[in-house]
Amino acid sequence: MSARSRSRSAARLAAVQALYQRQMESISLPRLLDEFHQHRLGREIEDAQYADAEVAFFDDIVSGVDARLEEIDTVLSERLSEGWSLKRLDKTMLQILRAGAYELLARADVPVGTAISEYVDVAHAFFDEREAKFVNGVLDGVAKAVRK
Repeated sequence: MSARSRSRSAARLAAVQALYQRQMESISLPRLLDEFHQHRLGREIEDAQYADAEVAFFDDIVSGVDARLEEIDTVLSERLSEGWSLKRLDKTMLQILRAGAYELLARADVPVGTAISEYVDVAHAFFDEREAKFVNGVLDGVAKAVRK
């Protein structure tokens, strides 16, 4: 894996964490980004070294999800099984799906397969295989809808 790939993977994981924090704390976007720039991206926290993240990519995902939240949530809602809603999803799961959907919608420079597999990897950091397969299925549906 290239250094750029690693830094983008780190940016994706950090973006999911930032989006989760924003949902839980209702923190302003500029303050949230600044906090991650100053204290999280590429820093050591409690003896865990965080990989250097591509800051511009991180900012784009977090800001993009924020700016297009309604559109993203609509696209995601349309891909959930009957009887499921975004409100029923685990809050971390929801942020993984939102970040992945944003990349599929807005980042034509990122291949579909890369975006999906990266967020499946992020899901593995928090969940078991079943949930990772769920992420794969939902994002695959999003990709088919938004990437022609």
